[in-house]
Amino acid sequence: MVIVESYSVAVVMCIITMLCWGSWANTQKLASKEWRFQLFYWDYAIGVFLLSLLLAFTMGSMGTGGRGFLADLQQADGKWLGSAFIGGVIFNLSNILLVAAIDIAGLAVAFPVGVGLALVLGVITTYLSTQEGNAPMLALGVAAIMVAILLDALAYKRLASGGQKTPMKGIFISIAAGVLMGFFYKYVAQAMGKIEPLTKILEPGKLSPYTAVVVFSAGLLLSNFIWNSIMMVKPFTGPPVPFGDYFTKGNLRLHLVGILGGMIWDVGMSFSIIASTKAGAALSYGLGQGATMIGAFWGVFIWKEFKGAPPGTNKLLGAMFLLYLIGLAILISSKP
Repeated sequence: MVIVESYSVAVVMCIITMLCWGSWANTQKLASKEWRFQLFYWDYAIGVFLLSLLLAFTMGSMGTGGRGFLADLQQADGKWLGSAFIGGVIFNLSNILLVAAIDIAGLAVAFPVGVGLALVLGVITTYLSTQEGNAPMLALGVAAIMVAILLDALAYKRLASGGQKTPMKGIFISIAAGVLMGFFYKYVAQAMGKIEPLTKILEPGKLSPYTAVVVFSAGLLLSNFIWNSIMMVKPFTGPPVPFGDYFTKGNLRLHLVGILGGMIWDVGMSFSIIASTKAGAALSYGLGQGATMIGAFWGVFIWKEFKGAPPGTNKLLGAMFLLYLIGLAILISSKP
C-alpha cells in the first residue's frame, strides 16, 4: 500500500480533505433544486462506497509497505472491522442530519455550527483515544473554533431582524449532527494498525487506512437503508418522500451529481485517514474539519445565504472566518 512518510505531504493531504469536505455539499445545493435531498443522499452514499473501493484496489494495493487491500481484509480481527463499520453507521446518521440542516438553514450555518462542533468533539475524543498531538495547543485551537461557531450562530439569528425567515430548527439539527459527527472518527482511527517506521510492517490484526475506509463506507451505505428511510418517511420539513421518486423523478445527470458528491467527500475521508498515519489522528481530523470555513465561504459568497442581513452581520462573519483560520493554524502547529 502507499504510505505517507512526509509530515508536509500529510498536511497537504489534510488541506485537500478540508477542501473536499467543505465543497461536496455544493452538489446537494445543485441537486435539491430539482428533487428532495433524501433522494440525492442515496446517490451520495453510493459514491462514497465506490470511491473507497477504487482507492483500495489502487493505492491500497500498490507499493511494498504494509499489506495489500485483500490480504489486509483477510487477516483483520473482527473487533476492528466492527469498529470501522460502527464509525460509518454513526457518521451516516450525523451526516443525514447535517444535510437536513443545510436544506433548512443553508451551508453558511450548518457547516460552522454542525461541522465546527464535530471538529471540537472529534479532536478531543480522538486525542483521548490515541494520545497523539500537543494537548495545550489542540485545546487552544479548539477554543478559537468554538468562539467562531458562536459568532456564526449570532449572525444567523440577525437574519430575522432583516426580514428573513430563520427557523431555529436548522440550528438545533446542526448541533445534533455535530455531536454525533464528533464521535465517528475515533472508531475508524482506533481500528487502524500502526506502521513500523523502519520496516513498514503494519500491526497485525488491525486495518490499513484503505481497508478502514472501505469498511467505514460499507457501514455508511448499509445504514442508509435505516437512517435515510426514516428521513423519507418522517422528514423534518415537507411531506413524506415516496421511495419510487428515486426511479421516476431522477435522471442520469441528477444521479451523477449525487455520486460525484459522495466521491468528493470520500477523497477527503481517505486522505484524512491516510495522512493520520504520519500527522496523527487528532490533527488529521481537526485540520480536515476546517471544512467548516470552506462550507461557510460557499454559503456566504457563492450562494449569498446572508444577502439582506442587517448592518453589522458582515463583521460577525468576518470575525468567524478569522477565528477559524487562527484555530486551524494552531492545530497545524500542534504536532510535536
